[in-house]
Amino acid sequence: MYQLLQIELYKIFRRPRTYIAFAAISALIGIIQLGLKMNGEEYIGFMMANVGQSFTFDGKLLNGYLVCYILLQLLLVHVPLLIALVAADMISGEANMGTLRLMLTKPISRTQFLLAKFTASAIYTFMLLVWIALLALFFSMFLFGTDDMVIQKTNYLVQLPVGDVFWRYVGAFGFALLSMLTVTALGFFLSLFAENSIGPIVATMSVIIFFTILSTMSIPLFQKIQPFLFTTHMVNWKEFFDPQVNSENTVLVGTVQRPGRIITSTLMLAGHIVGFVVATIVIFKKKDILT
Repeated sequence: MYQLLQIELYKIFRRPRTYIAFAAISALIGIIQLGLKMNGEEYIGFMMANVGQSFTFDGKLLNGYLVCYILLQLLLVHVPLLIALVAADMISGEANMGTLRLMLTKPISRTQFLLAKFTASAIYTFMLLVWIALLALFFSMFLFGTDDMVIQKTNYLVQLPVGDVFWRYVGAFGFALLSMLTVTALGFFLSLFAENSIGPIVATMSVIIFFTILSTMSIPLFQKIQPFLFTTHMVNWKEFFDPQVNSENTVLVGTVQRPGRIITSTLMLAGHIVGFVVATIVIFKKKDILT
């Protein structure tokens, strides 16, 4: 199993398309950080225009923690496409090259074969999130420093003490990893039904876009199914940055306002991952491999 996993990782990282994601993320983060470094104060002034008269802050509003939050809101919408480039190619790519049937002649079970492939794509997803964390969080902290983090919500502002922020990013990135692994599992599942990579990649993004639209529309019919859509839960990493407050409206350090929502979303995403992988194994074990 370990040797099979090594082979699958070698296949992933020998292909140029694998590095497109790392290059694209590096370029996007770098451009945004450069723009904020040069004109960040104007951007923050625009964001805080509605509350500038009633809110004063003795510190650096534009700091590494806020920059990372801005970057995550932008990046986590587009990262699924970069993940689909690899995950949706894991089985269909073998069929396209004509090596799928040959690989299954080896003394390994189909379950081992699939688990090795999914684990390899999950490792790729993990490395992509680690790369985002290094650039978006740690490099932003280096460029902009750290201070209290002020976030503008729809109807209120949240000010998180500087010592109460880092653990929230650990939780947010862990939750984001679970969200992206759901995309990995979906792409992996859809790659089972095609003999080229384009179809599963397009299908994966189409499903995500379709479910995202359903998740955001305030229509009673759609609201009944929204709790069961994985896209509804993928954005709940933001819950880590919404703390509880006391009667004086002061943040309670080390708390989140709705921990139950985080737990529910975690279970739903984990359930989708297991469901997609199990469905892939069950269908693949019954499938006639002709290529």
